[in-house]
Amino acid sequence: MPKLLSLLAFTLAVALVGPANAQMRGHGGPVRALAVTGDGRLAISGGFDQAAIVWGLDTGTALSVLRFHEGAVNAVTVLPDGRFATASEDGRIALWRLGLAEPERVLEGHAGPVAALAVAPDGTSLASAAWDGSARLWPLAGGAARSLEGHRGNVNAVAYLTDGRVVTAGADATVRIWSAEGEPLSNVTLPSAVSALAVASDGEIAAAGADATVRFLDQAGGVRAPVELGPAPVIALALSPDGTRIAAAGAGGTVAVIDRAKAQVLYTLIGPGLPVWSVAWRPDGSELITGGGDRLVRRWDAATGAPIGPLAMPRPVDALAAFHGERGAEVFRACVACHSLKADEGPRAGPTLAGIFGRRIASLPDYRYSDALKRMDIVWTPETVARLFEVGPARYTPGTRMPEQTINSAADREALMQFLEKATR
Repeated sequence: MPKLLSLLAFTLAVALVGPANAQMRGHGGPVRALAVTGDGRLAISGGFDQAAIVWGLDTGTALSVLRFHEGAVNAVTVLPDGRFATASEDGRIALWRLGLAEPERVLEGHAGPVAALAVAPDGTSLASAAWDGSARLWPLAGGAARSLEGHRGNVNAVAYLTDGRVVTAGADATVRIWSAEGEPLSNVTLPSAVSALAVASDGEIAAAGADATVRFLDQAGGVRAPVELGPAPVIALALSPDGTRIAAAGAGGTVAVIDRAKAQVLYTLIGPGLPVWSVAWRPDGSELITGGGDRLVRRWDAATGAPIGPLAMPRPVDALAAFHGERGAEVFRACVACHSLKADEGPRAGPTLAGIFGRRIASLPDYRYSDALKRMDIVWTPETVARLFEVGPARYTPGTRMPEQTINSAADREALMQFLEKATR
């Protein structure tokens, strides 16, 4: 009964929320992944802030913010039975039921970040691609997963062909085809690392990545046509519901919509210039939904490429403006995307740094830390934070999800500590 009441409340929320907002703000970091439900009413987004958000698309309202993962949410997908899945930098895949605040089931087995998800055409299995060099096939009814081994390096993308065969692609620049049982069948090597895949109902495969070119491949690996989009890498691909168009999102802040048959760009969505990390179509093909480095989920008219609602948003206040000219503030600019300085700004991809000095590691109640950090006996002081940047997070805090970075200059480390002492009080 509690589950039923939660679902009823969720359904009523969808129906009763207020007027539409075409730019949806709620994530504390770049929007890394998007999926739209089969009825076109809801979108699920995943962010670098470790959160997944369920949106009412016609109202522009965040209906539910889900915090389970202990890392960036890199992939989301809708399952045919009404559930949805999220996958994360923490190596886990969570299966959710709409309206519930905790996952119904958690799939564990990957030893690295999960980068992509795909659902089998018959709805019986879920495929995942991960940076541990493998892909996995998970039976949704339960049971052991099958591991697909063969890539050399990160596996970035996964998709299903209509007959149940699996396509994977990765940093080794290969696109590989596997049987439905996970046996290797064929592979082709492309000129550069592959970040994204899309598969059409006729079996054609679109692959794109570092060299900013979308290539249309047959199942033998032959390239029918390349479409050069340059100069920025392509991050995500999405096939239109009718299969005639491919949307290619790029690190340069644009989305090219390509006529698949002609291999020609129809138009380009021009955003605010920040990377577009994710793209999805509404099921009737009328709109494109994008998520990017501006932390927004945006809607676009798929017929014209025009933004729905105002494209420009008020420029956020520069948190470092009061420290203009200070060396420590300039060093900290590399950290702004992941960490806020004020408690009321909450977490981003990393926890807020408000009150950091004197605080025990992994102790903020509103942020999900890795188990490795929770077991450490560190109190953050100017000395311990400086040491973190001197030797690097991987050595000083093994098991952290913080990107590896060091500050080699002792003067810059000292300037950063002086800045943090003032800015985080």
